[in-house]
Amino acid sequence: MSIQDVPLEYVIFSMTLLGVAVFHHRALGAALLGLTVTTTLVIVSAPTIVEGTNEIVGHLADEWVILTNLLLLLLGFAIVSNQFERSHLPETVPPRLPGGWVGGVVLLGIVFFLSSFLDNIAGAIIGGVIARHVFPQGVTIAFQAGIVSAANAGGAGSVIGDTTTTMMWISGIGAIELLPAFIGAFAAFAVFAPFAAISQQRRSPISRGSASSHKVDWVRASTVLFILGTVVGANVIANAYFPDHEDLMPVLGMALWAAVVATTPLRAPDWRVLGEAAKGAGFLVVLVALASLMPVDRLPEPTVASTLGLGFLSAVFDNIPLTALALNQGGYDWPLLAYAVGFGGSMVWFGSSAGVALTNLFPDSRSVVQWIRFGWFVPISYVVGFFAMVLI
Repeated sequence: MSIQDVPLEYVIFSMTLLGVAVFHHRALGAALLGLTVTTTLVIVSAPTIVEGTNEIVGHLADEWVILTNLLLLLLGFAIVSNQFERSHLPETVPPRLPGGWVGGVVLLGIVFFLSSFLDNIAGAIIGGVIARHVFPQGVTIAFQAGIVSAANAGGAGSVIGDTTTTMMWISGIGAIELLPAFIGAFAAFAVFAPFAAISQQRRSPISRGSASSHKVDWVRASTVLFILGTVVGANVIANAYFPDHEDLMPVLGMALWAAVVATTPLRAPDWRVLGEAAKGAGFLVVLVALASLMPVDRLPEPTVASTLGLGFLSAVFDNIPLTALALNQGGYDWPLLAYAVGFGGSMVWFGSSAGVALTNLFPDSRSVVQWIRFGWFVPISYVVGFFAMVLI
């Protein structure tokens, strides 16, 4: 469309993203301001204030499950990561990794593997917790970008590893049909993993050390395993047997918190971690709510070029509504789309829930400029993986 036909909502959304990029320490405030202005615009643009208010209320009624589920998962996995770290299990990992930058690649491979059957938020957080013990001098932004990329790549071809692939599965696209997305994921991993690991090794080398003197708290470790198993089980059961009911309640978030509460008598969590986690979780929920208000009626015609573009778009635009629009429109190469919208969000720290969750562990990384500067290899790996799928 021509410049003069660009909806005002897009201008506000762009200004909000610019505000987040410039004032990354005030990301939540910038997102709230954008949401407030956009909501006000929708209300005053309606024929009457009442109709505009009803439109907003109706929209939130359609989106509340997604937003609530996201909030519950981000807060719940903050508890899980703390329980995992307090179990002292991450401290047993460094001595078992290879030395040098190869150890960093192996760690990213672990994150990739975990995210193929866990939610990518869980994969990213577990990888971040382990990285803090493997790199005691500090985890660089480049390696953080690698962790997020590995988490998103691991879920790209798995119907239980990412929300977008789960949506495709519910819509009737078979799990085996989506497996070719792993072609792109593996090709991208071959690019970003060495670059991230080498950059980390140069600035903060791996510390393999010796076995930790801390005794592993296996009861606390078992609570983490139980919580993760509950989430995976709830995801599989809900999608396989109750696919029409997932729009009625936040199944995954409720299952995660039910497991957290159930295991509290065994090992009580440190509830104080929710304070910092709430800031990052609130930011992403507000940004997703704002993105959902954008007037997108349809996507471009499904071609290789448009699918490539959707991957870049998903770095700043929530990939859940993008996937929903693609499913309604039809005609896409579904494994290619799964890879594009699943991995594309890795290019910006708030482009995926995995990125927001990881920056809860590393708040100083909430800078778009720094993320792109040190994670320059992520867009390159995205393009390499994309065309590897096209060629193969």
